[in-house]
Amino acid sequence: MSQINILWVDDEIESLKSQIMFLETKGYKVSALTNGYDALEFLREQVVDVVLLDESMPGITGLETLGKIKEIDQQIPVVMITKNEAENVMDEAIGSQITDYLIKPVNPNQVLLSLKKIIDNKRLVAEKTTIAYQQEFRSLFMALNSNPDYNEWMDIYKKLVYWEMEMGKTNNPEMLEVLTTQKAEANTEFAKFISRNYASWVHPKATEAPVMSHTLFREKIVPALDSEVPNFVIIIDNLRLDQWKAILPIFLESFRLVQEDTFYSILPTSTQYSRNAIFAGMLPVDIESRFPQEWKNDDEEGGKNLYEETFLADQLRRLKMDSRFSYTKVTTHNDGQHLVNNIHNLMSYPLNVIVYNFVDMLSHARTEMEVLKELAADEMSYRSITASWFEHSPLHQALKKLADKKINLIIATDHGNVRVKTPVKVIGDKQTTTNLRYKHGRNLNYEAKEVLAFRDPKDAGLPRPNVNSSYIFAKEDGYLCYPNNYNYFVNFYRNTFQHGGISLEEVIVPVARLVSK
Repeated sequence: MSQINILWVDDEIESLKSQIMFLETKGYKVSALTNGYDALEFLREQVVDVVLLDESMPGITGLETLGKIKEIDQQIPVVMITKNEAENVMDEAIGSQITDYLIKPVNPNQVLLSLKKIIDNKRLVAEKTTIAYQQEFRSLFMALNSNPDYNEWMDIYKKLVYWEMEMGKTNNPEMLEVLTTQKAEANTEFAKFISRNYASWVHPKATEAPVMSHTLFREKIVPALDSEVPNFVIIIDNLRLDQWKAILPIFLESFRLVQEDTFYSILPTSTQYSRNAIFAGMLPVDIESRFPQEWKNDDEEGGKNLYEETFLADQLRRLKMDSRFSYTKVTTHNDGQHLVNNIHNLMSYPLNVIVYNFVDMLSHARTEMEVLKELAADEMSYRSITASWFEHSPLHQALKKLADKKINLIIATDHGNVRVKTPVKVIGDKQTTTNLRYKHGRNLNYEAKEVLAFRDPKDAGLPRPNVNSSYIFAKEDGYLCYPNNYNYFVNFYRNTFQHGGISLEEVIVPVARLVSK
């Protein structure tokens, strides 16, 4: 590591010689000056990594010097060192973007710790994270190979997401590659697990199954409702667990996290199936039976999620709940602004359900637009762009308006998505659907080991669109491609984020409860 240059500015610099010598024995190069004017001149000509700045100096004060330092270099870290413990001085220094604040007399180790936090923080965190993951690697490997049940799979995926996000901070491509390989192995095993168990979970007489889309409201949302305050249930479409973790800190500025959990999206992991199932509290095959006019199959004309409010009203009646609720769907920026302007009026309802459609639009737009492919090139940047969207979104503005009110807030999603990399060749007739992660049709031709197939859709709790219709689901990072225009199709969709199939990212998704602080 190259030598770190420190500038220490203090009108009593002579009394600090022993401290300066201590830092030099630790490998830092320290330049010492006695006043702000000389410091500013020095900084115009020299590269400095950190400035240690006395607050109380004759001529030009430390705070005045700080302001002028920021004019020279906005990014330079400045540690304010002062005898003055007055709160207004601290407030002004912090408002002027100091990096740290030390009260005199300071001992050498205090200064050293401050410098390590500023300069070595990323390196030290990266080293610690790498060592910790290396220790965890074996226990994750053992967990994957011990025939995990559906609860253990949720724990495994949470740990993989945790390490993926931690590893993202380390800039260690070798360890990130090891983790990526382990996650791919996990997805291989998870696809086998779903293939073995899914039909038994959705069977009408199932006695053992995870909380899934069609049982989410009954099992997770209704028990979390608070009869004393307005409840807001927000379904953010297509939100993966790692994206939820990326936006959670923004929620925590205004709300307190009470409970964080995951549940299983039904197959196909796509909006018209999983979100309708959430609102109806039924599997798609039962929705079609109860609402034959409202249910639309993939190959039918018309919107596929137009009756969520109707489905929810019916479910609330079946659950014998207060039927007064508001339903708001946000699919455009104007819808979002209307939500911001109208949010206070929703406080009069015991239950408010808001469907927010941005993340799904982001994943589809990323497929089509080159600029978004650059901005969301991989999982880390995809999380980052999601967090940036949420921070500046009408949804965040609306929730901030409620931050000082007593409310109960439940955040969930309908399904996640996965970055696809492996093309899987499928042959079908003209009636075959166009989805990349699942298809249904009458004459599907495919390699059996590459997909999960249901020849009878009812075995998967799904309607039968046509006589002899069967469903197939892509596994892991596969995407279903037709032989015609095969190479163009393969190259256009490779590395895009898709949903509808079987992967940890699509199936295991977040549900969380927060309350006002």
